[in-house]
Amino acid sequence: INLVTMQNHFPYDRNYYNNSDKYTPVGKEIDDYTRNVVQDFSTGLSYTDIAVKDFISEIDKLDKPVTLVFYGDHLPGIYGGVDMTKYGIQLHSTDYFIYSNKYAREHGARNLVSKTEYVGPNDFIALMAKQTNSKVNAYQALLTEVQEKLPVATLNTQKSTVNSYNTHTEFVDNNGKIVKYKSLSKKQKQLWEDYKLLQYDITAGKNYWKNN
Repeated sequence: INLVTMQNHFPYDRNYYNNSDKYTPVGKEIDDYTRNVVQDFSTGLSYTDIAVKDFISEIDKLDKPVTLVFYGDHLPGIYGGVDMTKYGIQLHSTDYFIYSNKYAREHGARNLVSKTEYVGPNDFIALMAKQTNSKVNAYQALLTEVQEKLPVATLNTQKSTVNSYNTHTEFVDNNGKIVKYKSLSKKQKQLWEDYKLLQYDITAGKNYWKNN
């Protein structure tokens, strides 16, 4: 199940929540508008935390394995004074977690402990397979190799672009630092090309991958 929610999405100046004054930002750059939207966003985060905790409690009661991936795609655009050209990675980095319920943990699921500080959404299939100790097919094996051997692939984090036609691929290492394509090893570059060919074959090609 792939579920996308608009919970706690923009706009944040509609006073959706009560008691939002519990979360008050401070600083000389904070004007009334910024204070209000940060309070609203922070209150929404609090409600999300409560809902996620309740959801995890429910799936822990199930007598079947369930693994949950939870993540956001970017921080909200409420930090007007923050320079994206300087803090692009921070503005596009969000918390995530992969949680296996009690039944799954009792039947082989394990916690991931290495090289997962920075990941991309395209890594989640491989990470779930690792955490659940699942057998993988050839496609999933390539995804695992990409996750283990390549830096995180993302779009240009320094611009507010909306598609691949007006941006370029950027690589980020596990310390949150930009990695230039030219600094990749020969094997890494070949792996990246293999990954792009597979993406094309699945989305616009003739699906040769199904026969191999």
